Amino acid sequence: MRTSRPARIGQYTALLAYLVFLAFPFLWLLSTAFKPPRELGSLHPTWIPKDPTLDNFRQAFDEQPLLQAALNSLIAALGAAVIAVLIATPMAYVVARRRTRLAKAVTGWVVVSQAFPFVLLIIPLFLVLKNLGLINSVPGLVLVYVVWALPFALWMLAGYVRAVPPELEEAAAVDGAGRVRTLVSVTAPLLAPGIVATGLFAFITAWNEFFFALVLLKTPEKQTLPVVLTHFIGAEGVADLGPLAAAAFLATLPSLVVFAVIQRRITGGMLTGAVKS
Repeated sequence: MRTSRPARIGQYTALLAYLVFLAFPFLWLLSTAFKPPRELGSLHPTWIPKDPTLDNFRQAFDEQPLLQAALNSLIAALGAAVIAVLIATPMAYVVARRRTRLAKAVTGWVVVSQAFPFVLLIIPLFLVLKNLGLINSVPGLVLVYVVWALPFALWMLAGYVRAVPPELEEAAAVDGAGRVRTLVSVTAPLLAPGIVATGLFAFITAWNEFFFALVLLKTPEKQTLPVVLTHFIGAEGVADLGPLAAAAFLATLPSLVVFAVIQRRITGGMLTGAVKS
């Protein structure tokens, strides 16, 4: 059925309003990052800075170790994403293909575990890391991020596995391929969009995470970027707005770049026509 002209106009208007709603915080952050102090304190703020400056960026790098913090965040986020995907992929295959009570119990536990608050997990995780000697270390933080991201990664990948036609695996079994060979050579390539999407989720979650990093990392040179950003807020709660906006803008760029690079892999790779009729 063809959509009427008023309906199309309404749809495009709603889409435009939604895009403006999503873009407003980022655009205002970008504008603030380039404003001089006198414009930041103006009673009549403007979208476009009248006298744009890079002083906020220079001050941000002078005041805090942003490069080291960004490196720590990158190591933690990449490590958590890679490890979570490597563990979750074979687990998701088993959960999706074997309809046993154990698989159903695992799926139910995955859903329930997402409701656990951070505060409930931090004490046992802290004790485990203390016994392992991983307190105040980036590898310990990676381990925590893997534990936190693994349930949702498993649930997410299981949905992608169920979307793979079982006929492909049956054909591989007829040709003599075992379970492992089928997973590696047949199922895994078709799961590429799901694996990329799951890795992106784990990366962004770890990159933006604040609470675990704040509790587990005490040495300044080991802290991640979200924790370092809080240092731009003084003891009395007054924020150094210009440098804070500049640092926050730089902190959002990696997530945007990663998403822009792999977004085609997320939307591509459809299974239409994979099975011959």
